[in-house]
Amino acid sequence: MADLPLEGRLALVTGASRGIGAATAIALAATGAHVVVTARTASALEEVEETIFAAGGSATIAPLDLTETDAIARLAAAVGERWQALDVMVLNAGMLGSLSAVSAIDPKEFAQVLTLNVSAQGAMIAAFDPLLRRAKAGKVIGVTSSVGRDPRAYWGAYGASKAAFETLLGAYGDEVEQLGRTRVAILDPGATRTKMRARAYPGEDPQSVKDPAIVAERIVRLAVDGFPAGHRERVG
Repeated sequence: MADLPLEGRLALVTGASRGIGAATAIALAATGAHVVVTARTASALEEVEETIFAAGGSATIAPLDLTETDAIARLAAAVGERWQALDVMVLNAGMLGSLSAVSAIDPKEFAQVLTLNVSAQGAMIAAFDPLLRRAKAGKVIGVTSSVGRDPRAYWGAYGASKAAFETLLGAYGDEVEQLGRTRVAILDPGATRTKMRARAYPGEDPQSVKDPAIVAERIVRLAVDGFPAGHRERVG
């Protein structure tokens, strides 16, 4: 670990127990950042933590359900008590829900999708905004999906949640651009070998799509190099 561009910095990654989140946490730790990893499954987070430690990095696990009342506030309070600022926040946690025609969307499940993919993301931004502002150049990177901008049959519920997520991030990005050095980027990972992808495309050969590590590398580059206000990109 000779090159440590994020040494001494703090990063937080949601949905970090597997897939893009886990790969991103590992990659950020490899650049010297101390990474707070959150997800619901403690055992999976411990595996990510062990991988980071084995490579010489450092991490703190924070098992929690972002949809639980006060969970995000507790997390922010705990992080704020231990660290002075948050340099990088990767909003990766998300729920696919069932793929169905709009006329057949289950209202209860749709509410769950919106709670995690939208409401919880807004709560994360609100709770960690003070810590991001204290950083020299705080960065928020939100992981989205192409269906948030390009509607697709049977993806109405998930696509609607991602459209709302992008609107929240875009508005927050405009707000902080005028007030300080915090910047917001929206990243579409494209087709990636994740559990969510396998659920959505059960007949697809997993090896035909890219490894999560490729997306993680791009997120790390954004965290290290920075990006202009309003940045948005898709990982090919």
